[in-house]
Amino acid sequence: MAPARSCKLACMNAFRIAGVIPARLQSTRLSRKVLRPIAGRPMVEWVWRAAATSGQMDPVIVATDSEEVASVCRERAIPVVMTSPDCLSGSDRVCEVARQVDADIYVNIQGDEPTLTADFFPPLLAPFAHPYVDVTTLAVPCPAEEINNPNAVKVVTALDGRALYFSRATIPFDRDGIGFTGYKKHLGIYAYRKAALEKFAALPPGTLERLERLEQLRLLENGLTLYVADAPRDTIGVDTEEDLARAEALLSGQA
Repeated sequence: MAPARSCKLACMNAFRIAGVIPARLQSTRLSRKVLRPIAGRPMVEWVWRAAATSGQMDPVIVATDSEEVASVCRERAIPVVMTSPDCLSGSDRVCEVARQVDADIYVNIQGDEPTLTADFFPPLLAPFAHPYVDVTTLAVPCPAEEINNPNAVKVVTALDGRALYFSRATIPFDRDGIGFTGYKKHLGIYAYRKAALEKFAALPPGTLERLERLEQLRLLENGLTLYVADAPRDTIGVDTEEDLARAEALLSGQA
């Protein structure tokens, strides 16, 4: 094993990393989606299995304000923590778990990403070998059909992967029409050092966050360093019945 690789692994092994899956039952666009069955399993179970089998996090916990979600998790031996119904976002739910579960790094895993697999987590966590990294997230090359879609969030980074800006607009803007194809689509999975998570939770939403309705802009507005790693592939975030059908088609052979 190369010395640099060995050092990175040793650094990561020194951290305690907790995975948290915020799972709100009453979602607005697709009600009860975290419990909707996909290939014989509730959606939240697919997400938990991907995180748990990665071997990167211990524990991996579902955080919910719904006793129904908690009951389904307990039936499947999935660790669950009850959180306040007053949490405004998934990040707020992760913060509440962090007050009960001690760790160095917390991974915020979207409960509506059933096509996540174990190989998404090593690239997400690898940047924490560098002490200046506060938060990490993932991106993929943006499919051509989503470049102008405001629901596909684009991200622009520095050469070292540090996030410069996230937007629902098409960034960077190809002013001269040269046919730029390097757009990056953000995937909504984050990992935070504990201090960064606590700072994020204490900060009020900023102007950019309110304009774009993107909470990660709160980090950039307040000087936290957010690094973007390459995900192995795109995912199917489930917000509609059509998304659910696509996830079912993909996962039906893996149940």
